[in-house]
Amino acid sequence: MATLTAHIPVLLKESIEALAVRPGGRYVDCTVGAGGHAEAILRRSEPGGQLLGFDADPVAVELTQERLKTFGAASLIVNENFSNLSRVCAENAFTPLNGILFDLGMSSMQLGESGHGFSFQHDAPLDMRFSPDQKLSASDIVNDFSEAELARMLYEYGEESNSRQIASAIVRSRPIYTTEQLAVLVESVVPRHGRIHPATKTFQALRIAVNAELENLEKALLQAIQLLGHEGRLVVISYHSLEDRIVKNFMRREATECICPPGLPQCVCCHKSQLRLVSRHAIVPSLAEEKANPRSRSARLRVAERILSGKKSARAKRPTGFGKLFGTSLNMN
Repeated sequence: MATLTAHIPVLLKESIEALAVRPGGRYVDCTVGAGGHAEAILRRSEPGGQLLGFDADPVAVELTQERLKTFGAASLIVNENFSNLSRVCAENAFTPLNGILFDLGMSSMQLGESGHGFSFQHDAPLDMRFSPDQKLSASDIVNDFSEAELARMLYEYGEESNSRQIASAIVRSRPIYTTEQLAVLVESVVPRHGRIHPATKTFQALRIAVNAELENLEKALLQAIQLLGHEGRLVVISYHSLEDRIVKNFMRREATECICPPGLPQCVCCHKSQLRLVSRHAIVPSLAEEKANPRSRSARLRVAERILSGKKSARAKRPTGFGKLFGTSLNMN
């Protein structure tokens, strides 16, 4: 089993500050992993803070439950995909929220020790499912998709310029069942240049496709915005351009009053801004963090604040809520 020490939270200080965590707040960690961010949120929100954590990986849920057991009823970690954010929060009367955090992608423990085939650095079955309950695996895609479908997936989800060549080689070499087989095959088609392994983009594309990561992110962002109370914070850490583009465009659109196409004589969209951009540019790791944790190099943190119609920007008093799951009240001031 993976260990807690295998995971180093990325942009930990920056994400806690971006969430504006305060005592008595109510927070959701949509990608709890091994619990690094969740623990920091709970400590900063004492006394009275509460946290609901999501993870599709049952191993991550088990690890984090053990890590956070000293917080007692202040935390609940559920084995759910964050695409079910609204339903789970409603079931537990856990609204409105002071902050929602997404730390997208995989934790270092999943890359190194899960045995699910996320990394080409360890030979393992081609699986890549975040949850064992998911039906589609990487092996299914590699061995069953048509050459055209493989090429499209590699290009769209991996931004792989050699997608057609790789797809053709995969089809010719079937069946392919392990990460080592696939990595060696891709390297035979795309020779190595520099430090980055030629199979990196192929593995990224497969993981995104298997877990419907981009579709689930879009669904969850739409839900998140409705769960936040006035001035509640939405914080997202992404690790590649596809995720970051979705987050950036979503936040900018929801921070804009009118989204009509240019040139219309009057507004017909009836769109109302629901967010305020706290930072117009992504926050990136320091050089010290990149050195200590190379996985953080590609991280981009974006943060926005919920605004409600008729509310002023200064912090307003919010109603006290009672989560039936936790059985205690929250100070929403």
